[in-house]
Amino acid sequence: MRIRLLVLMAVVALPAVAVWAADKHGWELQSQYWGELSGASSQPTTLPGNEPMLDDVEHLILTGHPGKAKHLLLKWEANHKDSPVRDRCIYLIAEAAYQDDNRIRAFYYLDELMDEYPASNLYSVALQKQFDIADAYLHGYCDSFLGLAILDETDAAVAMMFRIQQRSPGSPLAEKALMKTANYYFDNQDFDFAADAFKQYVRNYPRSPEVPMCRLKAAQSSLAMYHGVPYDVTSIIDARTQMLDIIRDYPDLAREHGLPGIIANVDNVFSRKILWVGAFYERTHLPKAAVYQYRFLVRTYPDSPEAATARKRLADMSPDDLKEPQPPMAKGYAPSTQPSNP
Repeated sequence: MRIRLLVLMAVVALPAVAVWAADKHGWELQSQYWGELSGASSQPTTLPGNEPMLDDVEHLILTGHPGKAKHLLLKWEANHKDSPVRDRCIYLIAEAAYQDDNRIRAFYYLDELMDEYPASNLYSVALQKQFDIADAYLHGYCDSFLGLAILDETDAAVAMMFRIQQRSPGSPLAEKALMKTANYYFDNQDFDFAADAFKQYVRNYPRSPEVPMCRLKAAQSSLAMYHGVPYDVTSIIDARTQMLDIIRDYPDLAREHGLPGIIANVDNVFSRKILWVGAFYERTHLPKAAVYQYRFLVRTYPDSPEAATARKRLADMSPDDLKEPQPPMAKGYAPSTQPSNP
């Protein structure tokens, strides 16, 4: 599986392959923007390029004979390297591979078509076909082995989605591919990748109506990466900052998802973390460092149960240890409070 993923990401072109079912979501670059093709159709139609043999082979594919079609197409392609309709042949080989349940190979042939014929009328159709292949894998489609659909290709599908984004940056299809990838990571609890993907979506498509939910999911992903008091709190510091921004920018969304209450819980985590660090320093015979942490806790979360515990610990410290200067007020990840001297 990993080998397939690495090979796919390297984008090594294989010999030719193809397939046809009319595209109903075609896109083309119009001036500086990607627009939907006005002639897009949801019904099967003949591919461009006047070549009777290819017309006959396309009919074989549409009538359920992809194996025979592939054999004829490979033979024709080998003898027509300079044909003006070779791009159509490659697409039909890809379609034959697709219909023959070899979607990875179909993806490679579609790559070959777009690499060798970037001006082809089939470019947008091939890109949409690649998206459909990747999307099916992300939704659980498995390749067959010994007649059983058991080969999970989701890792390869993620690489395919990134490849599609590289092919058509800024296009609606690239936007869909990034969103599919982000949601796949989120649903599969790969929260570090999900956070990065949702943030990338917000950067790439700041005017999209999906931005508020993407920002929320990025914050939720950061929050989910925290593993407990003994561990690093960087992820929930990031999550807290993001949630405060969402409360400011999208108050209704924040209320709907209970962000104020989540932030209160995050602050409880911070207070427990500071107390835990202070106790660690005390156990390891670093009393001045412990004093610093306890005072920081009291100044930052004066009304918390942990602050009450910190005050008791400070009362047991030696006068020499208590000579240390007060720590600064917490900023950024903790609520602003008035100084409280122990």
